[in-house]
Amino acid sequence: MASIAVYSVKGGVGKTTLAVNLAWCSSAISRRKTLLWDLDAANGSGFLLGIDPHKKRSAGSVFADGSDPMKLIQPTSYANLDLLPADESIRTLDRQLDRLGKKRRLAKLVEGLTKEYDRIIFDCPPVLNEVSAQVMRAADLVIVPLPPSPLSARALEVVVEEVRGQGKGHPPILPVLSMIDLRRSLHKDAREAHANWPVIPLASAVEQCAVERKPVGAFAPRSPAARAFAQLWTAIERKLAAR
Repeated sequence: MASIAVYSVKGGVGKTTLAVNLAWCSSAISRRKTLLWDLDAANGSGFLLGIDPHKKRSAGSVFADGSDPMKLIQPTSYANLDLLPADESIRTLDRQLDRLGKKRRLAKLVEGLTKEYDRIIFDCPPVLNEVSAQVMRAADLVIVPLPPSPLSARALEVVVEEVRGQGKGHPPILPVLSMIDLRRSLHKDAREAHANWPVIPLASAVEQCAVERKPVGAFAPRSPAARAFAQLWTAIERKLAAR
């Protein structure tokens, strides 16, 4: 089993859309049993997959009282893909984890799911706190979506500092240029400056994810965006295989 964090300290970079589409690629292309774990209280991943939070159990209960995560996990409409949705209870998760004083609570929960899943993908909140630190301790790879802008470059520096702060065993980082439009000079320059980074284009199919409430590959499998997500997933699998 491998766990992958889709993380950024900056909002509005396509993080949730990226996490949902990578989870779909894992389940549909690699045919791996996949869990998408939403750690963002907005429950964006649940919205994009048409799934509401659990009515009787809060998402924060797995951290607060050690509830079994399997009791909150819900199947999606796609084979091999499950979701652990978020809700308002994890808005104060940072304080809960600080109070518990258990630095590897999330990593321990992930270890308990290794028999059930081949891949776990975290849709992380855009924060820099104990939640992000726990994610870095649990992840085998960190994906950082970066729209082409000076602010994004600074955001990457912050993520690198955060990840390296976890010590010698920190997970590798894979930057991804997101929302790229090569008709714009700034975007073209960013692509040329980082020719080895994967690219997700600024495309109507990606924007339609929120309308269709489906991953791109499920409703526009032949689109350039679907191919870009598939190529990125292939790069991720290769990076994981090289660990």
